[in-house]
Amino acid sequence: MKTIIVAGALANKPFNGGEAWVRLSWLRGLKDLGYNVYFLEQIAPETCVDMEGKRCGFAYYGNNRKFFWQVVQEFGFENSATLIYNEGERTMGDSLEAVLGICESAEALINISGHLSLKPLMDRIRRKVYIDIDPGFTQFWHHDGNAGARLEGHTDYFTIGENIGRAECPIPTGGIPWRPVRQPVVLDDWPVVRLENPLKFTTVANWRGPFGPITFHGRTLGLKVHEFRKLIRLPSLVNADFELAMNIDPGDAKDRALLEENRWHIVEPWTVSTWPQHFRQYVQGSGAEFSVAQGVYVDTQSGWLSDRTIRYLASGKPVLIQDTGIKRFLPTGEGLVVFSTIDEAVAGVESIRDNYDRHCVAARRIAEEHFASAVTMGRLMNDLGIAP
Repeated sequence: MKTIIVAGALANKPFNGGEAWVRLSWLRGLKDLGYNVYFLEQIAPETCVDMEGKRCGFAYYGNNRKFFWQVVQEFGFENSATLIYNEGERTMGDSLEAVLGICESAEALINISGHLSLKPLMDRIRRKVYIDIDPGFTQFWHHDGNAGARLEGHTDYFTIGENIGRAECPIPTGGIPWRPVRQPVVLDDWPVVRLENPLKFTTVANWRGPFGPITFHGRTLGLKVHEFRKLIRLPSLVNADFELAMNIDPGDAKDRALLEENRWHIVEPWTVSTWPQHFRQYVQGSGAEFSVAQGVYVDTQSGWLSDRTIRYLASGKPVLIQDTGIKRFLPTGEGLVVFSTIDEAVAGVESIRDNYDRHCVAARRIAEEHFASAVTMGRLMNDLGIAP
């Protein structure tokens, strides 16, 4: 059985159930295909915090280690996962010596966002596959010489921005032959859940997102906040409820007040998505998803689609999302409904409301045909020429 290493941020994003599912789906999807899967994560000293958010080093009582270990145990990876502190002086899981041996024998590394960078480990892995889940940000950073892109040293490059490299997409490739990949969902983890009262649109997000705006050729490409402001009146125009599990900084108090004035119900994301199972319960307790995208994804028509949206689809929940160019390669109109203007968003809400059951069936079908881990991971590993 061939060993595939998956590297990504789990402990680095403590008590973020949605982000945990991103990494878990890659692990579980590859395992279901018959690979021996091993999870690696690095964490820097300044990232390690205690329950009060204070820096604590690689302490047993820290938030990071607690979250990491509980999640890998719950999903059956406690014997095939290691958290590496700083340059490798301490580990949680296997010893550094054991991890070096695993790297020597591994067939490939699936490096989500280039997370793994520790040179002694990277030097021992033959095939290093970069997975870009922030299309646009990654390529613009690389174009500007920003080391945060972490592209160096890989043998293969894949992106969820399926339009990158097309003439109509202005994102610079940097001479890298980017290939498309779709984020996986393990369908058994996300069964269909039907509700008696479906007219509640939800999403889980950050108001501004983790990154700042991008400036390219004198043009500023905006953030999620800028796109949401264009849709601020939507709940007052339709007969449906809208709830945002949204992290909004106190400095954006005016935006929050404006959202609430326009009938957006806001809940703190930590109350609904701390652990993976909490995030799943929130998604599956929703009627549908409504969300906008980062301005970078919209303005470049990169073809980005949120992993969160894929989990709504798998759960049989229709989604109404801002178009990022996905109409070029995914079926839209039923189950997956896209908009570019507020009028199109209104029409999308009305369509989902008036034809709810049909949209639910279509949502699950799209997940099964386009995002099921057996499909997406099978295609990726076939592209790499690595059979189980």
